Amino acid sequence: MFRDGSLVAANIFILVMAISAIASLLVFQDASRFLIDSIQGKVDISVYFKFETPEEDILRVKDAVSEVPEVKGVDYVSRDKALNEFTEKHKDNPILMESLAEVGNNPFLASLNIKAFEASQYEAIASFFDNAKFESIVEKVDYHQRRPVIERIYSLTSGLNRVGVVFSVILVLVAVLVAFNTIRLAIYNSREEIKIQRLVGASNWFIRGPFIVQGVISGFFAALICLALFAGLCWAFNSRAESLFPGLGLLGFFLGNFWIIFLVQLATGIGLGATSSFIAVRRYLKV
Repeated sequence: MFRDGSLVAANIFILVMAISAIASLLVFQDASRFLIDSIQGKVDISVYFKFETPEEDILRVKDAVSEVPEVKGVDYVSRDKALNEFTEKHKDNPILMESLAEVGNNPFLASLNIKAFEASQYEAIASFFDNAKFESIVEKVDYHQRRPVIERIYSLTSGLNRVGVVFSVILVLVAVLVAFNTIRLAIYNSREEIKIQRLVGASNWFIRGPFIVQGVISGFFAALICLALFAGLCWAFNSRAESLFPGLGLLGFFLGNFWIIFLVQLATGIGLGATSSFIAVRRYLKV
């Protein structure tokens, strides 16, 4: 390794790039999951109940719909709570406040706000209320009014998932191919040495061993360098990421998943270094 110091340094540099590309998938997946959850968290459907419906009946419906597998959560909004929320939201709008005062009583209906795990599940939840036993108490389900928005969100989140999978596959393939070809070029300089060893009767594993060990050592140092770079980048861009996407903390993600990130980088570096060396040397052992 000291004799071929420049080639070893080039191998480590390429391995750092390959490990960084693969490790960045962890951040990409976490960020895409955060964005998808944030988008889906802004969507829900509401079930409005008739004025005369007793609160006990509404709470029984709440318990029943909570058992639907697609339902993530259900919030009960009483008529008084709906009035208070409307008043607080539009307190600076005198026209709406005057209109509400002219009505004289609370015009709002009690409702259940229902969230699903995924945007594609709202249709199944809405169909739950297509039951004769709910006709006497349910005024309306606003799924059909919100359906265009829900479908656009479903299309967006599905597209993000597909892009993430394709991007991950391409990135991994490029990283592996670049690392393999760089190590292969480095071993090319030792082809005469390999031929001489074979001529004097050295076994394949005797010849292959030092290159594999060199690949493992290079991968180990590359993983340490990549870990340091990863930590620095997460720290540097943490505040900027949170300003763009509140709640998305890169530094918190790094610290919370430190050992997973380190083990992924270490396994990637050692695996790429050893496997690439093994395959590259095999070509010269067959000559």
